[in-house]
Amino acid sequence: MVQITVDLIRRRAEHNNMELSTLEEVSLHQQDIEKIELLDKVCRELKIIYLQSNLIPKIENVKRLKKLEYLNLALNNIERIENLEGCESLKKLDLTVNFVGELTSIECLKQNYNLEELFLTGNPCVDFDGYQEYVIATLPQLKRLDGAVVEKSARIKAVQDLPRVRANIIQQQKEYHIRREREKKEEEEKEASKLNKKPGFDGRWYTDVNSHSGVQDMKEEEDGLDDDKDDEENSKFWEEKVGFTPESRKAVHEHVRKQREKEDIKRNGPEPKKRVVRLVGDDGRILNVNEAKLDFTLTDSEDGSSLLLDVACFKHLDTSLMDTDVQPNYVKVIVKGKVLQLVLSEEVKPDSSSAKRSQTTGHLLIEMPKLHPRKPGRLLPCEYGNKNNDGEKNKRNEIERLEVDPSAAKTIDLLVTQTKCLSTNKPYNGKRQKPAIERPNSHDFIDDPDVPPLI
Repeated sequence: MVQITVDLIRRRAEHNNMELSTLEEVSLHQQDIEKIELLDKVCRELKIIYLQSNLIPKIENVKRLKKLEYLNLALNNIERIENLEGCESLKKLDLTVNFVGELTSIECLKQNYNLEELFLTGNPCVDFDGYQEYVIATLPQLKRLDGAVVEKSARIKAVQDLPRVRANIIQQQKEYHIRREREKKEEEEKEASKLNKKPGFDGRWYTDVNSHSGVQDMKEEEDGLDDDKDDEENSKFWEEKVGFTPESRKAVHEHVRKQREKEDIKRNGPEPKKRVVRLVGDDGRILNVNEAKLDFTLTDSEDGSSLLLDVACFKHLDTSLMDTDVQPNYVKVIVKGKVLQLVLSEEVKPDSSSAKRSQTTGHLLIEMPKLHPRKPGRLLPCEYGNKNNDGEKNKRNEIERLEVDPSAAKTIDLLVTQTKCLSTNKPYNGKRQKPAIERPNSHDFIDDPDVPPLI
């Protein structure tokens, strides 16, 4: 099942610089889509939608598209017209070659006052007696039905015969519903018989495998038999007569998809496995990952109370392609589906974090306040005294100041006899340096007053 995703819509919006908020036209045809979704949430300005040649069974999730003018749902599996009342600007609806058998469901289009063109060619309801008269009389705003201009005289006549024609349409609808239920039951029984069918002898004869040549011959023979079997099954599938039902159309799409995959494997070999990016190690540790290969800087703020992550994103990159996730111990930035994850050196507050985008450079700045910021002038634990034997906590050691007589010389020689460690408040046990002893002059020493003293 193919889903409508933001990436799929963005790839189809290249003409609009991949911007979704202002997108007015999108083409999603031939994508094997099975459900209309997401368009009414991310593309509210849409005016034209192409969804033909898919597997959509129901019209839904379009009522918020107030500006929608043209909706193409040709070649799908729609059996009922519904959920279009909110499309106030709808002018053209194309349901060519679908399975609309409940013709009275067009009455929901009465509120679409701007509807001018309706295409129902190839639907079971077209074969109903009085089909055109009923549609023309029910939808007076129509100007064209199945490509033909609605004449004023035909509309007047259809309105006059509407009660009789409507009763006839309802009776034909009931007969169609009975036939449709029978087709569903037959299809279910057919699928059940395929599942219960047991494989038997496939007709393969194996050669001697004792030698390398024997193995190679056997492999080539098996490949040839597989190709012949695939060709036989393919021919049998297309020659089988089936009814024109939503189930048969879905089976055709599935068969074509499988054949395309087999051809791709034969041509290009098996698809290589995608590299899986690991964000968490086997031991539970968060890993540093830069899958996006973006330049970044992780620094402290000027006051040291926060961590700042500056990610160099592209200037014209849409902000909707970016996502951030801040956790106490790591931060993760996702850019176009690729991850930048960094482990933080300090614990932060995720709830107080903020992410801003520069309008000039396009850089992403994430500010993460620290859980335990260090205040300016804060003392380290070793600068505090420990508890003594009496259980009382010593006060912080203060440096003792010596009182000096002002009349004394400016230079004072002090003899340190004992020092204390600030962390333990105990005397320092290191050896004191011995005082220098003046050595006597040698016997041949001559005191020359012209020689300058040694400093």
